Amino acid sequence: MENKPLPLSVQSEIGQLEAVLMHYPGAEVENMTPRNAQRALYSDILNLSIARREYNQLLGVLQKHSTVYKVTDLLTKLLTSEEHKKRLIGQICVAEEVPDYFDYLTNLPPVTLATILIEGLPLKVSTLTDFLREEYYALKPLYNFYFTRDASAVIGNSALVCKMANSVRMREAMIMDAIFGSGLFFEGKKLNSYELSHHNPEVKIEGGDLLVVREDILVIGNGSRTTTQGIDMLVKEFCRNGSGKKHVIVQQLPESPESFIHLDMVFTMLDRDKAMVYKPLILDSSRYQTVHIQIDNGKVAKISSAGGILSLLRKLGLELEPVVCGGKADDWDQEREQWHSGANFLAIAPGKVLSYARNIHTLEELNKHGFHVVSAAEVIDGRYNLTSPGRCVITLEGSELPRGGGGPRCMTMPLRRSPMSW
Repeated sequence: MENKPLPLSVQSEIGQLEAVLMHYPGAEVENMTPRNAQRALYSDILNLSIARREYNQLLGVLQKHSTVYKVTDLLTKLLTSEEHKKRLIGQICVAEEVPDYFDYLTNLPPVTLATILIEGLPLKVSTLTDFLREEYYALKPLYNFYFTRDASAVIGNSALVCKMANSVRMREAMIMDAIFGSGLFFEGKKLNSYELSHHNPEVKIEGGDLLVVREDILVIGNGSRTTTQGIDMLVKEFCRNGSGKKHVIVQQLPESPESFIHLDMVFTMLDRDKAMVYKPLILDSSRYQTVHIQIDNGKVAKISSAGGILSLLRKLGLELEPVVCGGKADDWDQEREQWHSGANFLAIAPGKVLSYARNIHTLEELNKHGFHVVSAAEVIDGRYNLTSPGRCVITLEGSELPRGGGGPRCMTMPLRRSPMSW
């Protein structure tokens, strides 16, 4: 890893991925039981060894193509600074109401402390109150941290620290804020949603709902994890930080099922002229609105209803052919494969994307649209060269990771992409 801070730059969803932030799933995943799975935002518990094997495929492909930054490495390095360490631990102890642990935590070596902040800290039982509490942890494990997309997002040259919808994930945002705010690793403006919102509980925004489609177009999901107040906050920042015309497209999402948790579970970019869509929500008529917010020279000029994401993007000069998650033949296949993150794609370059191998009908549909299907193993061992011409979809084994409720886009947070010429 270079010592010089990396300049942040993400102006599209599909520009060649130059650098990405990830978190390798660790013991925090196994520190979950059926009893606390719902609190951890899971519908099931994961087998760590299988999840890691599958994650290694994602990591292996990306390391062949991009610079990979790991959260644990950055956090450990950050904690070697007494100033950064005390600031972060102080914030965590106040937010999670464990002030008695401040001295203990600040006296730990960086590697141990970084591990505890992610994997959790068991409660020290020294009082009757502690003994009778139905809580094992003083600091709960960050069960969801391998979904690095949610706690922060790079938009243009700025890092947005998100305001998480669930308190169990707040420490993820605190860690991201410390990493981006330190100046040690990345160069760019930091926007902290907690501070921008003055800690308004109505403001919620997560990275899975944010798609930087083009330099002047941001598409945002409005659902269970990102509120209208959160979008208003971001639009206000979008106005403040730039001139000219910009467009924010807001897509309302159903509150249930839980597979609709973020916009990137129903809509993701594949190439300059193709997008993966969940047909019932994106193509069919429904009661969920698409709203167009037009910004002109730092002011909201107009807010209006639109006839869907694709038709609005067409008017803005982006003609996207929809590829249907689950294929066109069967509504049940669409529903089943969307549930297992079948619409959640990560583009590592225009027309080169990652997905789960289990969603066979989605892969067949992609193949019909000119995407050559190759396995992660073929990329990692050199049998398939990512610089080869033509479109491809790289498949990861996905028996365990999808049970956490996300796909390749959820598990990756792009830091830098090459510019696109549209």
